[in-house]
Amino acid sequence: MGDDEEKYDGMLLVMAQQHEGGVQELVNTFFSFLRRKTDFFIGGDTGAAEKLVKDAFAHHSKLALEVHQEKQRKQEKEKKEKAKRAANLAEEEERKKKKDDGPRIQELTDEEAEKLQSELDKKKKEEEKVVSATTNTDKTSDKAEKEKGSESEGEEDEKDKDKLKPNAGNGADLSNYKWTQTLSEVDLVVPFDVKFRIKGRDVVVDIQRRSLKVGLKGHPPIIEGQLYNEVKVEESSWLLDDGKVVVVHLEKINKMEWWNKLVATDPEINTKKICPENSKLSDLDGETRGMVEKMMYDQRQKSMGLPTSEEQKKQDILKKFMAQHPEMDFSKAKFS
Repeated sequence: MGDDEEKYDGMLLVMAQQHEGGVQELVNTFFSFLRRKTDFFIGGDTGAAEKLVKDAFAHHSKLALEVHQEKQRKQEKEKKEKAKRAANLAEEEERKKKKDDGPRIQELTDEEAEKLQSELDKKKKEEEKVVSATTNTDKTSDKAEKEKGSESEGEEDEKDKDKLKPNAGNGADLSNYKWTQTLSEVDLVVPFDVKFRIKGRDVVVDIQRRSLKVGLKGHPPIIEGQLYNEVKVEESSWLLDDGKVVVVHLEKINKMEWWNKLVATDPEINTKKICPENSKLSDLDGETRGMVEKMMYDQRQKSMGLPTSEEQKKQDILKKFMAQHPEMDFSKAKFS
């Protein structure tokens, strides 16, 4: 009967996890199903349903008590065997101690003492030689490591030496415009060197998912090229400030990276020198901040082999259910 009895355990455990009210709520669901979907309560003789429930309860209560008593007997037996093993071990240790006890002081003759001292002096000299050789080896190794580290740093500096240092806004100040960024957005300021006030109809600003174009009609564009990464067009915007400056706001799609350039033709900035404090999580809106923090937490958990936030939530629900019902045996249950 064991296999047949356990074949619905997986389905029932899933149901149990959904009942935060515990066994009382779970049992109530069973009887609600019987009432609504079957004639369990009214289909038989008077009292038949109640008798069936009582008989099933008595049967399984008896089985549960037998299993509990058997478990207690095994625990008691293991406890006695453990105590017996501990007593035997203590007795063996005592015998060994008595066997080892004996006269520890032995008087040596002058000749034996001189021979022993000679051997000790010889051994000490050999140990000093080994220590000296090890010290020299360590010094050589440290020197090699330092030289290797210096070479590595030199290569790294050589690679980044031509990159621009980020401006105060973690972007770049270029000859015709400047741009700044946070983890979630990019802001661009394009001044026009003209002697008249510019109107909106004079400006060309074309924001696409992966490209940007900014300039004056009838003139070569100041910016035209492929963006470093994709932006949300519907959440991006631009405005004309004081008739001389175009300000463009771009909303990043990937909010977990720093851009090293605005468009493909720009010089790169050194993202290693970006100051994160200039773009804190607190600068993000509530929804974006929550999403970024959750992603960062889940990434840390996965890297340490620990459950993600969703997996932890499921485990917490199950632990709560198990704590409320210690009488239930979950030893054979499989959880995912």
